Amino acid sequence: MNKHAMKYNPFTFEMHKDPYAMYDYLLEHEPVQHNAALGVWAISRFEDVWSASKDAETFSSSCGPILELEMPMPIMLAMDAPDHNRLRSLVSMAFTPNAINTLEPQIRKDVCGYLDALQKVKHFDLVNDFSAKFPMDSISTMLGIPEKDRAELQEWSRIGMQRTPGDPQVPRAGQIAMGKSVDYFIKAISDRRAQPQNDIMTTLVHAKMKTDTTDTRPLNDSELLGFILMFVAAGYETVMRFFGLMTYHLFKHPDIRQQLAKNPALIPNAIEEFLRYDNPGQYLARIVTKDIKIQGIDIPKGAKVILLHGAAMRDKREYNEPNTIDIHRKIERKLGFGNGAHLCLGAALARLECRIALEELLKRFPDYHINEAKVIHSHCANVRGFDCLPIEQ
Repeated sequence: MNKHAMKYNPFTFEMHKDPYAMYDYLLEHEPVQHNAALGVWAISRFEDVWSASKDAETFSSSCGPILELEMPMPIMLAMDAPDHNRLRSLVSMAFTPNAINTLEPQIRKDVCGYLDALQKVKHFDLVNDFSAKFPMDSISTMLGIPEKDRAELQEWSRIGMQRTPGDPQVPRAGQIAMGKSVDYFIKAISDRRAQPQNDIMTTLVHAKMKTDTTDTRPLNDSELLGFILMFVAAGYETVMRFFGLMTYHLFKHPDIRQQLAKNPALIPNAIEEFLRYDNPGQYLARIVTKDIKIQGIDIPKGAKVILLHGAAMRDKREYNEPNTIDIHRKIERKLGFGNGAHLCLGAALARLECRIALEELLKRFPDYHINEAKVIHSHCANVRGFDCLPIEQ
C-alpha cells in the first residue's frame, strides 16, 4: 500500500481484523496523522500517548472516549475535573484492590460452573459460552442485576457495540438495543429509590455529590444512567474481548500456553503482556483545549484527536521487540488500562477475573483447539476482539 493510501480509519472491517500493519506504518512514518475526511488527528507513539493521557487540561475528555458516538448522558469517561473527580470519588472505594479481592470466591465459583459444564460437550464457543458470561456475572453482582436479566442485558450490550463496515454511525439495531438498556435501568433506579438494596446501584441512587459550593446534592437520573451504563459496558465488554484475544494468541503460541498451564504463577505477568500486545481498547478520543505541536505537527485548539493505545504499546521506542509476546517482560509504564485521571476504575477487577478464568481454563483444557475457519471478529471501532471462538475437544 502506498503512503497516500495509508490513512487510519477505525471504521473499516480491515482495521478491526488486524490493525497492526497500519500501526507499524504510523509509528515509523506518520506518528501524528491528520485524516481530513474524519476530521481527526491520530497520535500513535508511546511517549506522545503517555504524555497526552496524563495531561487532562490540554487533552479534554469532554467529547467522550468513542469517536463516533456523542454521549446522550453524562458519564465519567466524558468528563474533566472537577466533575469527573466528584463522580469518581462516589464509587472508588468499591473498586480498590482489597475490595475487589473479596469477590474472588464468587468469581471462581461462576467460572468453574461454566467450565465444568463445557467439559461435557465436544464443541463450544469460548466467547458466547464462557468469556461473555463471567464478566457479566461479576459486574451484575456489584450492581445488583438479577441472574434472570443478565443474558438479555448482555445481548443488548453486544448489539449496541456492533457497527456497519465504513459507517461511523450507530446502526438502527444498536440504537434500539441501547434504548432497551436505558429503559431497564430507569426502572432499576426507581426500584432502588423505593427499596434500597446492598449494591452499587443503591449506593449511587442515595449518594450525595459535592457541588461547586459547600453543598451536596443527589445524582439526577441522567447522571445515574451514565454511571450504570458505563459500568456495564466497561465491566463486561472489554473483559470479554480481552479474554478472547488472550486465549486466541495462546492457541497460536502453544509453547507459551504450556508454560502457563504448568506454572500458573506466571499468569499475572502474562496478562500484562497480552494487554500490551493486543489490547481490546484500541483508542481514546480527546479534544485539545489549545494549539499544540506534536512531532512537528501543528494541531489547532478544538481539534479532535485519537490516542492510539493499540499502536503505542507496539512502539519499539518503549518496548524491545514489541511485536513479540514475552510473558516474562517487565513493563515499567503500562497503558493497558489507560493512564492519568481516567485510569480504568475497574482495572483490579478485570485483572482478577482474567487471572481466575485463565487458571481454570488451562486446568481443564490445556490443549484446547480453536477452529480458525469459523472464527468471527467483532466489528467495533474502539474495542477489538472476537464474536466467536469455536473450541473443538
